[in-house]
Amino acid sequence: MLSAVRISMVLCAAIYFAIGIFGYLLFGESIMADILVNFDRTADTAAGALLNDIVRLSYALHLMLVFPLLNFSLRANLDEFLFPKKPLLAKDTTRFLAITFALLLLSYLLAIAIPNIWYFFQFMGSTSAVCLAFIFPGSIVLR
Repeated sequence: MLSAVRISMVLCAAIYFAIGIFGYLLFGESIMADILVNFDRTADTAAGALLNDIVRLSYALHLMLVFPLLNFSLRANLDEFLFPKKPLLAKDTTRFLAITFALLLLSYLLAIAIPNIWYFFQFMGSTSAVCLAFIFPGSIVLR
């Protein structure tokens, strides 16, 4: 497992590095922090428009493939937290569907309610910093 984690971390770092380099090479000094915003511009050529569509479709495909993986661990942890004495989630279809639909509904409502993802990132960054610096060490000492 350790080698699998190392290989995946190296691959992710290489992909992010390549995206950064090629994004800078493609957009130059006018690149924005969110590289997908750069693709909102209209392309003058048919090849540019095709590349724009391919990037957008690949990002949509990425989200469709990653969301179930993240949802799986969130659903399992939420079930263990809310229903510690119940049988396994895989054996209870009603509870599985209820938690799944509740998570989907919540994620869709949040996607509609938050106009810009950077607001969410700022909130999570500030909250995480306070929790890591003050709340988690204090709770460990109190425990």
